Amino acid sequence: MTHELRVAAASDPGLMREQNEDAYFAGPDLQAVADGMGGHAHGEVASGIAIDVLETFAGDLGAAVAEIARRLDLEAPEGTGTTLTAMRWNGLTFELAHIGDSRAYLLRAGELIQISHDHTMVQALVDAGRMTPEEALNHPRRAYVIRALQSGGSHEPDITLHEAKAGDRYLLCSDGLTDYSSIEDVGEVLASVEDGEEAAWRLVALANGNGGPDNITCVITDVVKRRWYQRY
Repeated sequence: MTHELRVAAASDPGLMREQNEDAYFAGPDLQAVADGMGGHAHGEVASGIAIDVLETFAGDLGAAVAEIARRLDLEAPEGTGTTLTAMRWNGLTFELAHIGDSRAYLLRAGELIQISHDHTMVQALVDAGRMTPEEALNHPRRAYVIRALQSGGSHEPDITLHEAKAGDRYLLCSDGLTDYSSIEDVGEVLASVEDGEEAAWRLVALANGNGGPDNITCVITDVVKRRWYQRY
């Protein structure tokens, strides 16, 4: 193998929530963020089920998400829901499963790119040309999710394949970060803080510094070129 993945994570309830309804996994071949849907009973139950399934499910992410939906129907209270953004790696290729308004970003050559697509009402309006991205940033219902994993009625996730390069940095995060931090500030932290764990906690501090009313979770994956040393 010519590369390795270095993974770090940080999660915080934020300044106004007593309970953290986010859940995450930060393993060597799988990273995921699930955000229990605010306003629904037992959101932490749904996000916990999602991460529990991913930890133990060896199949592809599409099959894993179907299993999450089945488990939610069996075990979670009616209407309980969660977002999910997950990456499963095979060498430098990874499968991305995404549903809801948690996000996945790629930092490559100094440019930060969102590689997931929000499943929200305002994003649908932007896609239809009825709202500008700038208007969506401040819309009072920007957090209204129209696709999620939910007991009694889950939706299908987006499943995409991506090819990574050495030097890439990936961020998975809940909307507690992106709703209360500018993308420019997020990109500046990711580009300037080399250590993944420090960068993740800097992002948490960034959102909390802006009021942080929601749970905040960040998982950072660095694709690092492995150095080979010849022995004599």
